[in-house]
Amino acid sequence: MERITATIPKNGEEGAVFSAQGSSAFTMSALSTGVVHEPSLLYSIVKRLIDIVLSFFGLIILLPVFLIIAICIKLDDGGDVLYFREIIGYHGKRFFALKFRTMIPKADAYLGHHPELLQEYQKNIKLINDPRITHIGRFIRRASLDEFPQLFNVLLGQMSLVGPRIIHPGELPRFGEFAQKRLSVKPGITGLWQISGRQHFSYDERVLLDMQYIDSRSSINDLLILFKTVKVLFVHSGV
Repeated sequence: MERITATIPKNGEEGAVFSAQGSSAFTMSALSTGVVHEPSLLYSIVKRLIDIVLSFFGLIILLPVFLIIAICIKLDDGGDVLYFREIIGYHGKRFFALKFRTMIPKADAYLGHHPELLQEYQKNIKLINDPRITHIGRFIRRASLDEFPQLFNVLLGQMSLVGPRIIHPGELPRFGEFAQKRLSVKPGITGLWQISGRQHFSYDERVLLDMQYIDSRSSINDLLILFKTVKVLFVHSGV
């Protein structure tokens, strides 16, 4: 069984370095632009079956939680409950990923009125202390509940439970020569980025994590990521 580990450099170090048990560490320059390990047909079938079963029962079990979150969002500012984010997925197909809205209405327009925030956002496609996040949105994000509606996307086959991060079509050029490799798999609700202290990563480091996942896919690794995700959810929610 191959165990995935990731070592992200401290500030000032050059690039991110990843290692896996039984293999040497490597940097971005050592990554292949093609898929190093192509999983078997059995892996794809098992992965899809797990996606269907867990997403279906997850939606049923979490329905009361969804209703409570929806009511809280409505009471907070009266805006839309869901945010539809355009995503580029498997083989370049576009779709809208569902998320609970955690920001103020017209959050994108807010950046247009604050050039300094827009410049910071464009560096890593995120803001450290984002002023657009609502009061209830901060709690939803801290508890990692905002992406649970994407179980619908998983059930529809647009996403997988485990995979690379979802990205907007405008982000694809930032993958450079790894763009086609990124589109060779479905994006996931969770993955290496989500279980590896994601708030501290640069965009290039996130790309590297996505490539590492694609090259090391296996049923065992997917299950390990799922288990670690559950652990992270408990930690974030304070359980």
